[in-house]
Formats: sequence, C-alpha cells, structure tokens
Amino acid sequence: MAISESQLAQNAKASQEIVPIEEIRDGVVVLKDGSLRGVLMASSLNFALKSPDEQDAIILQYQSFLNSLDFSVEFSIQSRRLNIEPYLEILRTRKKEEVNELLRIQITEYITFVKEFVETGNIVTKTFYIVVSFTPNALSGAQQQGIMQTVKTIFGGNKNTDGTIDQVKFEEYKTQLYQRVDTVISGLVRTGVRAVPLNTEELIELYYSLYNPESSGKGKAPQITEGSQLGDNQ
Repeated sequence: MAISESQLAQNAKASQEIVPIEEIRDGVVVLKDGSLRGVLMASSLNFALKSPDEQDAIILQYQSFLNSLDFSVEFSIQSRRLNIEPYLEILRTRKKEEVNELLRIQITEYITFVKEFVETGNIVTKTFYIVVSFTPNALSGAQQQGIMQTVKTIFGGNKNTDGTIDQVKFEEYKTQLYQRVDTVISGLVRTGVRAVPLNTEELIELYYSLYNPESSGKGKAPQITEGSQLGDNQ
C-alpha cells in the first residue's frame, strides 16, 4: 500500500521527537531538557603491547583519573565497517590521469586487490568517544518538578522564542562545560590517550551517522595530533 505525503510527514515528525537534541552550536550539544554535552574523540592505546610495568602504570593513572572526577562522563565505542570508497576514488582519478599503460594496469589490479581484501576480511574501524555532561544547578535541583516544568522554570527568562538558550546563559554554561572537558583531556593524557573535542560540523556528522547508519563512513573525523588544543573546536 502506498504511503501518502502526509503520512511521511507524520513519520518524520515522530522521528524528530525521539531525538533528545534541541540544537548544536559552538561545539556544544544542547539537549531538550536544558543540559549540555561536549563530545571528545579519543585515540586508541594498544594495551596488550605494553610491558607489565607500563600496564600497571596505565591502570593506576586511569584509576586516579576516574577518582578525580566529580561529574559524570560516558565512554562510547563506535564500530563501523571500513569505508574505502573515497580512497578508491582517488586511485581511479589517478588512473585516468596516468599516461603509462603499464602503470594503469597496475593501478587497476591494486584497486581490485584492496577492494576484495576489505570485503572478504570484513574489516571494521573503531572510534572512541567521551561524552562530558553539564547540567545547570537549577535544573538538577528541580528535576522532580518534571522536565517541561523545569525547563520553563529555569529558562523562562533565558530562552528565545524558538526555545533555544539565550547567548549570555549559553556562554556561561559552555564555559563550565569546557572546564570539565579540559579536566578530562588532561586526565587522559597521563594514561597515554589523547582526546580532542568535536566542533559543530563534526558533531552534526556524528549524530547524523548514528541516526542514519546507512550513510556512515561518508563524513569527516577530526585528526588527533600532539598539537591539538582545546580551542581548536571553535
């Protein structure tokens, strides 16, 4: 049976209602209950290759890091099948530009090899994320009033007509959130793990891929380098 446009519109609206995100701006996720989230992407650490002494040191540092936190954090691992299509597209472009017939044949064979290797090996990539939360004091203290009543109580004079937090309050909450983000980054560095916060574009791509898994692998991910700084997320 065919689905009418009105039914499609109703389905789309229902899908939007189950997403708890109100907006994403300035590298911050604002939820519908008024709380804020910062998301960091962390580097991996091959623990098994470390010596026993190094493993013990990492465990102790990680334990110390967790004990030092006075706020909640969430660790998330995203596993996706490796998408090599962008890389293959680069090779196809190089093949078109190549004038040497022998090299063209070698590029063709290499493309076939890489594609078959990834498909038969079912290779997946793992990305590690850390979600740092911040809930305004007034919000956490009024949770028993119900979410809708709480939001009205706290943001009654601090929200715009479209339901978003006004800029002054947002900057205040964002500063407090990023103090926590900075604490997490500093704590993880001692364990040998580097982490960088996702900016607005990267957050949108991340959440879009989560709710649209069929399109995963097409977006960009920030590069974690030794020189990455907290301020780079702006």
